[in-house]
Amino acid sequence: MAPAGAPLDRVFHALADPARRSMLERLSRGPASVSELAQPLSMSLPAVVQHLAVLEESGLVRSQKVGRVRTCQIEAGGMQRAEQWINERRLAWERRLDRLGGYLDAQAEKEGES
Repeated sequence: MAPAGAPLDRVFHALADPARRSMLERLSRGPASVSELAQPLSMSLPAVVQHLAVLEESGLVRSQKVGRVRTCQIEAGGMQRAEQWINERRLAWERRLDRLGGYLDAQAEKEGES
């Protein structure tokens, strides 16, 4: 059984590589073939396919093979896990900083009264 964080770990692992982020950026404009994704990258086609496998395993991309052409596209819900995790942390830190700001304001008022 995989740890509960494993899907999220796969998403962040996939996003950690600049080549994969470049592929995602291209796919954000619409579906593309593997060769189209490989074109701007300075790597072999097998290396591009390996990167795409990581993106697919993470749930960020899906592909379909028709004949000899494999077309990839963004998986709509793939980023939701990472986005939710980041938002939860952001909200927690905003609350902490709000409390700190309130405390500092109260301290400043006390010093002003002295």
